[in-house]
Amino acid sequence: MSARTHTRPHPAPRGGVDTRLPWWALALPTLAFLALLALVLNPSDAHATAGEPAITHLVERAQQLIAR
Repeated sequence: MSARTHTRPHPAPRGGVDTRLPWWALALPTLAFLALLALVLNPSDAHATAGEPAITHLVERAQQLIAR
């Protein structure tokens, strides 16, 4: 029994591809990053225990999570 051979469709032209992201595809991640950065850097909301800086605590926590 012979098998059918499928012909390839004509390739799409490569020169005129135009992909655009919607405005929110860049705006929302940027907004989320800035909001999280403001939470980390805002000294009025930082409550360090025993004089330990918040950034040091954050880095230590990240190292513990990565080590798992």
